[in-house]
Amino acid sequence: MSGADNVVWLGTPPFPQAARTALADTQLRANLRRATGTIRDKRLAVAAELEDWEELRETAAAVKRHTLRHLDHHLLRLEKSVTAAGGVVHWAADAAEANRIVTSLVQASAGSDTGQPEVVKVKSMATQEIGLNEALAEAGIRAYETDLAELIVQLGRDRPSHILVPAIHRNRSEIREIFRREMGKWGRPAPEGLSDDPRDLAEAARLHLREKFLRAKVAVSGANFAAADTGTVVVVESEGNGRMCLTLPETLITVMGIEKVLPSFADLEVFLQLLPRSSTGERMNPYTSLWTGVTEGDGPRNFHLVLLDNGRTATLADDVGRQALACIRCSACLNVCPVYERTGGHAYGSVYPGPIGAVLTPQLVGIENAASLPFASTLCGACYDACPVKINIPEVLVHLRAEAVEAGRRNRRLPTTEALAMKAAGAVMSSPGRLAAAQKLAALGARLVARDGRIGALPGPFARWSESRDTPLPPRETFRAWWRRTRTPVNGDGPATAEGEGER
Repeated sequence: MSGADNVVWLGTPPFPQAARTALADTQLRANLRRATGTIRDKRLAVAAELEDWEELRETAAAVKRHTLRHLDHHLLRLEKSVTAAGGVVHWAADAAEANRIVTSLVQASAGSDTGQPEVVKVKSMATQEIGLNEALAEAGIRAYETDLAELIVQLGRDRPSHILVPAIHRNRSEIREIFRREMGKWGRPAPEGLSDDPRDLAEAARLHLREKFLRAKVAVSGANFAAADTGTVVVVESEGNGRMCLTLPETLITVMGIEKVLPSFADLEVFLQLLPRSSTGERMNPYTSLWTGVTEGDGPRNFHLVLLDNGRTATLADDVGRQALACIRCSACLNVCPVYERTGGHAYGSVYPGPIGAVLTPQLVGIENAASLPFASTLCGACYDACPVKINIPEVLVHLRAEAVEAGRRNRRLPTTEALAMKAAGAVMSSPGRLAAAQKLAALGARLVARDGRIGALPGPFARWSESRDTPLPPRETFRAWWRRTRTPVNGDGPATAEGEGER
């Protein structure tokens, strides 16, 4: 199974088609609007408390730029530090290799009173990216998601739709029905008479997961950061499920994208201020877990770190696009994006939705496999303003749009209607005479089809434009015609405007 197969979900329609379906779901839009609005307001409030917020963003961006320029050096330092602390480092070029590594480690370490090997997991987008749960299932290993939102998604046979809140598209009533219907199939069933009160839902999840925490011998985690100088790995979360996964099992396997490394432990001072404020609107995460290798009598006895490439090195080669690798997965860009708020994450067809997914996914899987995603944006720039590490997402979007057009041109024998239209426009605009003639014809034709002072549906290939936009009526007089009509000589030499302002 390739990386492209996992980052972009198989069978998912292109974004324009998927978005059209999502826009028709009024319940989805209401859920998204309420959730993203709440998180957005909280983020603005806590960020405003720090006088040096912009300085922190600048510092984080500088650290990430430096790290990406010297990524090979810092990864080798990380490997040396983790190994010295008693851990084992594995390198995975793609999803298939990462899945093989993790599966073999689980098979060598896992066991269960039920007779079926199993693992508990703390939320990790990297393992979603590589399709680890499915790979483990094929090997007869059952993986249990322990993050509450991920548990909801797993029980509902669903897909995550948000980086921070994977079940953001579900409301409380829907979650209650999922728990009542599915929990018993995975272990302890939901309590009788379960209500949709958040406290009752959380308690049902706690009871369901407790037996799995106490039984599992292997845990799989992601990583928010890893310090190259000490080999320390960091996971931040809000529920305590991560702490249970990171401390109780005998073996801990962490799957981490290579871009998550930081040069030094001291860099965490910056990122652990930015991440919680940007993601949950909190001053700090309720649970911040840090571990360095293995420690006798404390936590897992075996630690394995799987460093995942899966398209990241190819992304690093793009001088403009590489800045997407600076992402710390805070989801701030999703919560301010007008497109995401209306379509949700499933429409992006990727583990990484929203603005960051629109620039990261095409680079990880190849622009030809996700050509519509760079166009899933209004280019309003709200994502750039919200990003705690100052990724210029609009710049990358425009850059990737050009790549998508070029890739489409290479893969087609005949030019598209859009390409022909642009070529014709270039020919017209390169000649003053042709441009003047075209303007006259456009004005005449527009007035022939105009109704009530506006143009209705345009014919032929222009119909898609007019389906969702008002087509303005061209002015009766072009600028060129106005200029010729109103210019007057200045001192008998050269043209000027009607107001008598000379050439500059």
